[in-house]
Amino acid sequence: MTAIANLQLVALDCPDPLGLARFYSSITGWPVAPEDPAEADWVELDAGEGAVTIAFQQVTDFSPPVWPGSEHPQQLHLDFTVPDLDEGEREVLAIGARKAVVQPGETFRVYLDPAGHPFCLVLR
Repeated sequence: MTAIANLQLVALDCPDPLGLARFYSSITGWPVAPEDPAEADWVELDAGEGAVTIAFQQVTDFSPPVWPGSEHPQQLHLDFTVPDLDEGEREVLAIGARKAVVQPGETFRVYLDPAGHPFCLVLR
């Protein structure tokens, strides 16, 4: 099958794009793209030439998703593989993540980023 397009990035709505970009930069090791004060409402991580990355878009009246639930569904979440769930958990909690109350699996754990988006650490 011939591709119509290539995935460039995944954008997350949030109230503080630079703050959330720095949070995910700490998880991925990808630097925050050169910061332009004129573009404070849109910030990207630099995952490297040609790589899919994560962007953060400012939304003034942002309402975080509620996980699990359907009143304010997550609609999208990110998964990050780790070699050790306990060590990964310690590190994401140290940079501002919160562990979700509901944990449905044994090979992955669900967390909430500082803006409330769910994301998972998955045992590699």
